[in-house]
Amino acid sequence: MTDYIVNIDETNASALLIEESHKRPVVVDFWADWCEPCKVLMPMLEKIATEYQGAFLLAKVNADEQQGIAQQLGVRNLPTVMVIKDGQPVDGFAGAQPETVVRELLAKYLPKPWDALVQKGLEAMEREEYSEALQPLRQAWQESNQLHEITITYAHALIESLRLEEAETVLDGVRMADQDAAYDQLRAQLEIKREAAKSPEIEALEQQLAGNPDDLDIQHQLGVQYTNAGQFRDAMDHFVAILRKDLDHGDGATKRMLLDTIASLGKGDPLAVEYQRKLYSLLH
Repeated sequence: MTDYIVNIDETNASALLIEESHKRPVVVDFWADWCEPCKVLMPMLEKIATEYQGAFLLAKVNADEQQGIAQQLGVRNLPTVMVIKDGQPVDGFAGAQPETVVRELLAKYLPKPWDALVQKGLEAMEREEYSEALQPLRQAWQESNQLHEITITYAHALIESLRLEEAETVLDGVRMADQDAAYDQLRAQLEIKREAAKSPEIEALEQQLAGNPDDLDIQHQLGVQYTNAGQFRDAMDHFVAILRKDLDHGDGATKRMLLDTIASLGKGDPLAVEYQRKLYSLLH
């Protein structure tokens, strides 16, 4: 046995069925040697328990040997599976069931694989380390198939990190039916951050560049200002455009700025990966 698969008898029933269920869900499998469906169900439950690595306790009860426990919990047929939480049976089924049904039942009471990632992101946001929150929240957002609650949290972190274009893309993907008060609030925050990013320096440089589109120095300065304002895609677009015309512009200053901007986004960041590829194609 392991710390997540145990055999139950009178000596440990109270501790493992009742007390343990206040710490994590306990899935009780009542079985017997003569029960053929039990021989199919038990390996399936053991496999799922191994996958979850202790998120729940699989408690196996031989109903023939532990008749008192089976009677106390009202077991009439075998196999019977029972979910116990906080000392009380909350769900279960009797008879053989396909794996999909078993997994759906357990999923209601078990932590989702992305819960830990969301928690990590939220903790970083509480410390106001929004850029650090992006990687776990992005992973959770993708793994959860863009679950609405995670979408909102991820978009919030993007906005606070001044990743405004990406935040807008994430919010654009929210279904009309899910556009709630939190969504509206983030849209408003996005617009406020966007307006605040329009510094006089940026507006002046944009006007200069419009009048002198071939001036690479102005374009470089604008890219630097965009980076400072958190408009990373705009910044890197300018740096790449400069390097296409002059790979050693500013004695390598533009290349260094592009590399620094990529590095600031963090390893594995999709935007960083995109522009790493663009830089690689320029260099080779």
